[in-house]
Formats: sequence, C-alpha cells, structure tokens
Amino acid sequence: MEPTKVVLHYNDGRVIKGFTQNFFPNKPSFHFQPVESGNPGPQIEVKVQDLKGVFFVKDFSGNPGYKEKKDFPEGVQVSGKKVEVTFKDGEILIGSTLGYDSGRPGFFFFPSDPHWNLIRVFVVNQSVSKVRNI
Repeated sequence: MEPTKVVLHYNDGRVIKGFTQNFFPNKPSFHFQPVESGNPGPQIEVKVQDLKGVFFVKDFSGNPGYKEKKDFPEGVQVSGKKVEVTFKDGEILIGSTLGYDSGRPGFFFFPSDPHWNLIRVFVVNQSVSKVRNI
C-alpha cells in the first residue's frame, strides 16, 4: 500500500501529522509514522480509541487562511446522507457519510467543501456528541 497522508486528532487535544499504510476502520489499531519539521520519525502503533478522528489530507501545510464552506456546492450530487457531525470538543463538520452506525467504532465522513485540504475523516464515534441528518 502507498503511504497515506493523515493528521491524527487525539481526544486529549494533540494533533500529529504523518503517514499510515495500514489503517482499516474495523481494526483497533494501526501503524503511523509521524513527520516533524519535514523529517519522518519512528513508526508508532496508534489505538483508535485514543483518537477523535483520522483526518486524510491533500497536504500537511494546507492553507491556514482558507475558511471551509459549511454547505454543499450548488448542483453537486452527494453520495450518502448529508450530516452535521458535532464532536465533544465542540468542533462541527458538515458533509456526508455512506454508513453511519453509532454501534460501530466509527464512520467515514466526506466534507461538503471540495476545495478544502480535507479529503475525508474517519470519525471515532466515542468522540462525537451528535450526528444530525441535514
């Protein structure tokens, strides 16, 4: 598998950028290689239960000045259900999901804004306070 750029958001507020090659939504852990100051660090094992989410990104720097749009582009066909995800820390994401089930460890979320640096998020259910259909 090709390394995938991800940003890990932990429940304790830590945010770590790096790569994974073996993240699977049905596994309790995966391997992650952090990248600090552009240099790869040693690979670590990450427990999904410690995370708020696994954020799959286009690049690590993104555009800090970009403000994501909280609505769907006009005329764009959306796969799945449109949802608003509210995390326990107060962050709110607007997008869609193909398979939300509160009984599972998490679900994939796709942001409504196609120009954002975010490709998708594996949202960890224990870190969510509410998922609302919109």
